Amino acid sequence: MSRAVGVLVLDEPQGFCPTFRATLEHLPALQTIGETGLTQEAAAGAIALVFVDERRLEDGVARLAGLKERWPSLRILVPFGALTAADLRRLIAAGADAFVGRQAAPRDICTAILALAEGTGHLTGAPDPGPAATETGDGLGLTPREAEVLRFLSAGFSNKEVARRLSLSVRTVETHRLNLRRKTQTGRLKDLVSLARQLGLAPVLESEPTRRSEAGVRRPTQSGAAHH
Repeated sequence: MSRAVGVLVLDEPQGFCPTFRATLEHLPALQTIGETGLTQEAAAGAIALVFVDERRLEDGVARLAGLKERWPSLRILVPFGALTAADLRRLIAAGADAFVGRQAAPRDICTAILALAEGTGHLTGAPDPGPAATETGDGLGLTPREAEVLRFLSAGFSNKEVARRLSLSVRTVETHRLNLRRKTQTGRLKDLVSLARQLGLAPVLESEPTRRSEAGVRRPTQSGAAHH
């Protein structure tokens, strides 16, 4: 990508990750832009990061629809907390192009922005989210941690490796995996891959560092770590 991708950050919740803005500003591939004075030409190459409050979904739907009406070529990435399949369909219909877990690390959110700008991980506006995300009685309702676990499982990581990468116990990962199976009605790898793509979750990189979730500390991944 020859020039920096313009990122329009809208409706960022108060108290959101304090290092997010710093990470965004320090990545040369990204640059923040303002809504005022945004042209149709600039919008075509920009990404809007629109935070949606699930408790006021109607406001989020209206916000996305308004952006798409004003700038049809603007691509929209929605950080989510927990969304049902019905919520996803409404946001997609309103103009959402991709989704990323709100509790994802700042660099992961930036990776999702770049992936959308490059045309990968793009989520089309089809009303049917696919077999892996078919709405059940409980709805999809993935939590941020479940979405994070899904990222690794869809990349083929074993429960043990996911536990090591996220500094969780294997039993905790197994519980999240069981919840994912219950909510999505599938445990097949190809369905998990499809769901991760539909949600716009950033792909797991082999060099991605391990996290110590309790303190928010990141430590380097040991070289030679294999995944299954």
